[in-house]
Amino acid sequence: MNRLFTLLLLLITLPISAQVKLGIDVLREQNFAPIKGMRVGLVCHPASVDSRLISTIDVLRATDQCKLTAIFGPEHGVYGDVYAGAEVKDTIDPRTHIMAYSLYGKTKRPTTQMANQIDVMLFDLQDIGSRSYTFINTMKEVLRSCDERGIPLFILDRPNPLGGLRIEGPPTVEKGFESGISSLPVPYVHGMTMGELALFVKNLYCPKFQKLTIIKMQGWNREMTWQETGLKWLPTSPQIPTADAAFGYAATGFLGELGQLSNGCGYTLPFTAVGAPWVNGDQLYATLTGSKSATRPSSLGADPSIQWRVIRYKPFFATFKDEPCQGVQLFIDPHKTSNLVEINFRIMDALNAKALFAQAAQKDAQSLAANAKNKKVEKTHFTHSWDITCGSDRPRKWMIAGKPLQDLFDEWKVGCESFRESRKPYLLY
Repeated sequence: MNRLFTLLLLLITLPISAQVKLGIDVLREQNFAPIKGMRVGLVCHPASVDSRLISTIDVLRATDQCKLTAIFGPEHGVYGDVYAGAEVKDTIDPRTHIMAYSLYGKTKRPTTQMANQIDVMLFDLQDIGSRSYTFINTMKEVLRSCDERGIPLFILDRPNPLGGLRIEGPPTVEKGFESGISSLPVPYVHGMTMGELALFVKNLYCPKFQKLTIIKMQGWNREMTWQETGLKWLPTSPQIPTADAAFGYAATGFLGELGQLSNGCGYTLPFTAVGAPWVNGDQLYATLTGSKSATRPSSLGADPSIQWRVIRYKPFFATFKDEPCQGVQLFIDPHKTSNLVEINFRIMDALNAKALFAQAAQKDAQSLAANAKNKKVEKTHFTHSWDITCGSDRPRKWMIAGKPLQDLFDEWKVGCESFRESRKPYLLY
């Protein structure tokens, strides 16, 4: 054990080669002065590492300035080995023998019993820049818990992998559509870091909370996407293994909610492939690229900023497990692709959105009818999942009515530009 900590100390003292210093790097350079002598709780996951890829858990364990006494895990757990949506259980971490509490199980926020073990809470989750990723909600619940209990909260800030300039998609969450994947009234792609979002949450929900501190990054600016940071990407969840998948999540994440399409999850291209057994890949490609051979022209026209190729694949698990699928693979240039969120709707338009929603609604109705007869079936709620991901039922009803999608996109852009102005008081970079 002593050799392990000696090695960690040697690694921790090596110079940082990445262009960006993370919040945990900055806190260490401060010799943990803001939390000196305190019992520390840490909200973390597999990507909670410093710029040298040393776990934040180990960084804290290697110092004598404070004591790590509790670990808190979000969706997927501390080690990212729990499937999406599955309950995470409390456990004793087998590696450190520290109690690891779940914030994605019986409770979404630290309880009084958990909080009694700490003097300060550190929050160090790498986010992916899209509103429906549940780590934003975890931060919100942790902040509110700390406010209720008077516990200082430190956000160890990290880059938004999509950069700080993109603001896209449905611009807010309407009343009645709030959920763990739509917990903040911000655009679907919001262009903010977790620290900036924490300031937004504090102002909106806990304006009297005076114990929030953001440990800012050094070297990050809003023009940077992940590729410019010099940092290594670690999976933030099982289906976000690369930074490309984080971009893909914004571009195809909506499509997985309806249960009618595979968006590459369960295959080797999560969020960067779209298909189904019933899709004709060549025709979908032709429609999306504006080819003359397209039998169903897109009402939106082609977007030259996106690259596509025809693909055939067979998911290993999840939607259409073991079924041959056809569709398209998309290639996103972080700086050239004009709008990520609109890609979801372009694909829906190309595949007949009205029919896709009708099929999803039919499956939901069949599920409800079977449940009413007490039959053992898997309950489906595809249309509801789509709506809460959008933060409203308006996009679904708009497409079913056959209204021009470009008009909806234009409305979103107005709302997003309004948010660009209103978010300015919370920006740190």
